[in-house]
Amino acid sequence: MIDDLITALGAEFVQLSLTPIVIGVLAAVACALPGNFLLLRRQALIGDAISHVVLPGIVGAFLVTGTITAVPMMLGAGVAAIIAVVMIEVVKRLGRVEPGAAMGLVFTTLFAAGVLFLEITDTSSVHIDVQHALLGNLESLIWFDADGWGSVLDPAALATLPPQLPRLAIVLVGIGLFILLFWKELKISTFDAAFAGAIGIRTRLLSFALVVVTAIAAVAAFDAVGSIIVIAMFVCPPASARLMTNQLGRQVGWSALFASISAILGYVFAGYGPGWFGSPYAVSAAGMIATISGVILILTCLFGPQRKRTGQRAEA
Repeated sequence: MIDDLITALGAEFVQLSLTPIVIGVLAAVACALPGNFLLLRRQALIGDAISHVVLPGIVGAFLVTGTITAVPMMLGAGVAAIIAVVMIEVVKRLGRVEPGAAMGLVFTTLFAAGVLFLEITDTSSVHIDVQHALLGNLESLIWFDADGWGSVLDPAALATLPPQLPRLAIVLVGIGLFILLFWKELKISTFDAAFAGAIGIRTRLLSFALVVVTAIAAVAAFDAVGSIIVIAMFVCPPASARLMTNQLGRQVGWSALFASISAILGYVFAGYGPGWFGSPYAVSAAGMIATISGVILILTCLFGPQRKRTGQRAEA
C-alpha cells in the first residue's frame, strides 16, 4: 500500500511539477549566465530594459502573424529593439536630456504600449495577456502524457513535453557555448576594454553580441516565466555570486547555482508554502521565485565572503 502511494505521488509530481521546475531552472540559469558579464560591465539593467522592450515586439508579431512560434517572436522583439534605439536617439537630441533619462522614458513608454496592446486586442486565447506577460504561465506547463518517472525515458512521452522546455534547453546550451567559446575575449573586455581593443579584440562587436545573447535569453524565457523572473534573474543571482567570490569562473558557477535554487525553492514554496500555514490557496510561482532570489541576495549581502570588497573588480 505504501509503495502504491509513493508511485501515485511520483506520477503526480512528474506530471504536474517536474516540467515547471525544470523550465524555471532553465530560464533562470539562461538569464543568470550573461547577467554576470552585464553586472561586471555595470550594465546590469540592460536585462531590465530588454524585458520592457520585447513585450510590444512580441505582441506586434502575434498580431501580424497570428502565431506565437519562436521565429516571429524573435523577429518582433528585434524590431522593437531597433525602434527603441531610434527613439532613444531622437529623445536625446530633441529633448537634450541625459542618455539614462532617455532610456528610462523610452523603455517605460514601450512597456506601457505593450500592456495597452494586450488590453485592447484579443490575445488571451494564446496566453498572451497582462498576467502572463508579467508572471508567465509556469504553473500551466503540465506534462499531460507523463505517468511516472518511466516517462522520462519514454520517447513517445518525451515528444509531448511542453515546447518551452526544449526551446529553453537549446537557448541555454547556445548561451553556454557562446560564453565558453568567447571566454577569454569576454573576460579581457569586461575588465579592461582599452587593453582588449589594443590586442585586437573587437570590443564593440563583442558587446553587441552579448546584448543579442541577453535578448535571446529574455525572449525565450518571457513566454514561460514572464518578465518578473527575467528581470530578477539577470540581476540577483549574479549579484549574489559576486558577493561570494572574487574570481569570474567561480562567480558564474555560483550564479547558476543560486538561479537553480531560486527556481526550485520558489516553485515549491509557491505551491505548498501557503498550505503549511493553513491556507488552501497557492501564490504566483514567478513572484515567489523572484522573492527567493532577493532573499538569497540579502543573505549574501549580510554573510557573503566578499561583502566588504564589492567596490573591487573581480579577478579573472
